[in-house]
Amino acid sequence: MGITLVDENAISHLIENFRDDLNVELVQKFGVVSVCFILSYFLIKHIWSSAKMEKEPIRVLVTGAAGQIGYALVPLIARGQMLGPDQPVILHLLDIELAYEALNGVKMELIDAAFPLLKDVLATTDAMEACEGVNIAIMLAGFPRKEGMERIDVMSKNVLVVANPANTNALILKEFAPSIPEKNITCLTMLDHNRALSQIAEKLDVHVTDVKNVIIWGNHSSTLFPDISHATVSTSTDADKPVRELVADDHWFNKEFITTVQQRGAAIIKARKLSSAMSAASAACDHIRNWGTWVSMGVYSDGSYGVQRGLIYSFPVTCENGEWSIVQGLKIDEFSRTKMDATEKELIEEKELAYSCLY
Repeated sequence: MGITLVDENAISHLIENFRDDLNVELVQKFGVVSVCFILSYFLIKHIWSSAKMEKEPIRVLVTGAAGQIGYALVPLIARGQMLGPDQPVILHLLDIELAYEALNGVKMELIDAAFPLLKDVLATTDAMEACEGVNIAIMLAGFPRKEGMERIDVMSKNVLVVANPANTNALILKEFAPSIPEKNITCLTMLDHNRALSQIAEKLDVHVTDVKNVIIWGNHSSTLFPDISHATVSTSTDADKPVRELVADDHWFNKEFITTVQQRGAAIIKARKLSSAMSAASAACDHIRNWGTWVSMGVYSDGSYGVQRGLIYSFPVTCENGEWSIVQGLKIDEFSRTKMDATEKELIEEKELAYSCLY
């Protein structure tokens, strides 16, 4: 075994060099860590500042804003229930000259409520001024439906607004406003959707949010078809279960349930002597929100499920990134087909009547 002898001075020199190299390395590492820390601090500060930056306000037009539904709807928008709790809004309120005083009263109440998200309110009777720069238009105004009246009774008065009859008025808007993409014009059947959800939740004694995939087919009228064929209920212990299996009462589904949803608006008018403004306003907020499950929406028919192309017909849709898509591939039984065809037939008749009023 060989032995190497090293001079003591050489060893001391070697140790000193090692210490110097070690100190330099430590200083370098400390410097790198310090720079990373400083950069991280400013990056986090920038991200935090960006997160706190307020979004650009969205301009929302509400026509007939001095009416019942408008009065119920505008505070919900201002509070963030339609577009989200961090989205500022500017409200454009439009109504006719006769309602201007009431419209101005709505504006004053909005100001007095001091909604943090509400950046400005425009109240006007000038349609051009009201439409300037808007991102979303909610068209409520129309001759009010009274007790004993169906949509057909208010047709000739309301063909130019998205009020009742909602589907056909949306169709007329699409026909006479060709600059608006057809995908951007929808009508409200979310109110009927919510009514169907609530009836099922009450029947099964569950929370309404546990019920999913109810469908409203067709017209927002007494011919609409609330379909539970694909509906499920979430349970705390098991997987989602079909609603039809849980209720196990086809007579209730095919008679009482359908009739209750179809006639709910008329029942509220009979009870209140006024239309269902509060639930309609809430449904309007639901309609515009981005949902993660199926919702019902009156949209332009592309021929899906055999429905005549060009009608505004309520389908099950999903919404993503501001775009809706009709849910495809659902099985339709004979009972459902009959109901879907009946409400389609009514929409075709309404379209013909509306055109006769216009020409």
